[in-house]
Amino acid sequence: MSDLAALTGRHELATARDTEAFGRNLGERLSAGDLLVLTGPLGAGKTTLTRGLAAGLGVRGPIQSPTFVIARTHPSLVDGPPLVHVDAYRLGSAAELDDLDLDLPGSVVVVEWGRGMVEAIVDEWWELELIRPVGGAPAPDAELDDDAPRVAELTHHHL
Repeated sequence: MSDLAALTGRHELATARDTEAFGRNLGERLSAGDLLVLTGPLGAGKTTLTRGLAAGLGVRGPIQSPTFVIARTHPSLVDGPPLVHVDAYRLGSAAELDDLDLDLPGSVVVVEWGRGMVEAIVDEWWELELIRPVGGAPAPDAELDDDAPRVAELTHHHL
């Protein structure tokens, strides 16, 4: 498991570009066997952050939300681990996530909407919650715009 301890905690991200840059910083620190859960409402920037992660890892793109295909594997262009990008939004259970037969030890795995599911398949993971505040409260999905400020909260979980 990579040491992301220096990035643990709360980060203010003023723009989508900042979100992508933060993702790149994370990606440069991740290694095979790392699992990152991305949590946040629709439009919060999960895929934008994953684009940055992909750049930091040096994997082949393009990075798009895997909503309908459930998971996409992006091979490394720099002799590193592949990135497996999963969207668990349409999955009904942790068993369905496990059925994807992900290469957890040999890949960096990013799971959007994975809170409450990954605990059944791994003992250790990172979670990044993206919040887009408006007037001190999270914004309803309809009020989100691509360049609205975000707050990113990175935590480490170990069972």
